[in-house]
Amino acid sequence: MKLGFGLYRHQLSKEHYQFAKQCGCTHIVAHLVDYFRSSRSNQLGDQPVGDDTGWGLAGDPDKLWTISELRALKNDINAAGLQLAAIENFDPAHWHDVLLDGPLKLQQLENLKTIIRNLGQVGIPTIGYNFSIAGVAGRVKGNFARGGAEAVGMEGLYETPMPNGMVWNMVYDRHATPGIARIATHDQLWERLREFLDALVPVAEEAGVTLAAHPDDPPVPTIRGQPRLVYQPHLYQRLLDMRPSTSNALEFCLGTLAEMTEGNIYDSVETYSRQGKLAYVHFRNIRGKVPFYKETFIDDGDIDMLRVLRILKANKFDGVLVPDHAPQMSCAAPWHAGMAYACGWMKAALQSIDALSQ
Repeated sequence: MKLGFGLYRHQLSKEHYQFAKQCGCTHIVAHLVDYFRSSRSNQLGDQPVGDDTGWGLAGDPDKLWTISELRALKNDINAAGLQLAAIENFDPAHWHDVLLDGPLKLQQLENLKTIIRNLGQVGIPTIGYNFSIAGVAGRVKGNFARGGAEAVGMEGLYETPMPNGMVWNMVYDRHATPGIARIATHDQLWERLREFLDALVPVAEEAGVTLAAHPDDPPVPTIRGQPRLVYQPHLYQRLLDMRPSTSNALEFCLGTLAEMTEGNIYDSVETYSRQGKLAYVHFRNIRGKVPFYKETFIDDGDIDMLRVLRILKANKFDGVLVPDHAPQMSCAAPWHAGMAYACGWMKAALQSIDALSQ
């Protein structure tokens, strides 16, 4: 197994690549969506949380990620002695009507095909995505982690209606007609996913790219009145069975799966790793279940992370583990300290698992 680092768009720099290398990482998962663009509540030194107005503005609908842009990113990462494992998340500007079943859906499916082909041509093996209307919403910050470290959690259901012009917790149309976005049903959302997979999986297969689906975070049946797709562990299987393919896989988030009200995290790890369906793993710990949970330090939550590693090892998972995000530590560099602590624990754990298997 490999140790990776997830970096937001503003962190895609030589300094952050060096920091990742110093933490013992070999791979980078890069976010090209700028979740902090024109946000009134997100801070650059932390993960995005947002408020009722979402994370901020989506990108430029007419500017897809080009081959030259992607190649430059990969070359910079390689120059730091690292590999680019994946791009995480499509920009809502490029696929909002795929999620909303809007008039631009067919055009935007072509956008996504172009992006996947560009990734394949550059040699970027994976694109993570979260097929969600409301996106990552309803979370709060607080001094929830050990020693009063700032972390993210959920403190109750979040059903404030989503306004027109917003999807995936970002604003794609600042000039949308005032009002509430049309509510979908669970069946409609699954049918939209089917159209997405039917259109994109053949392109991904041809391009040599894996589509990796993230579960809903937070994993509740609805948020802002909108349905969720994968909010229980067994629903991941429905997604995989909908379009069987080596290019249809999972962005496997341990924290999100552990927050779910059904199932068992170790059974989930066993089930999906045995199938060889884990593209990469978000390796984070939590305490509690939705709609009341808190993120913790990696060694201090409900999940026995060593047990997870033993299951992954037994099922021959050799992909990338990413510490996703971590509690903010009380020092001059809260984000750096939290991520370094997580990486140090993970590297030691991986070494111990490897030693025991010899």
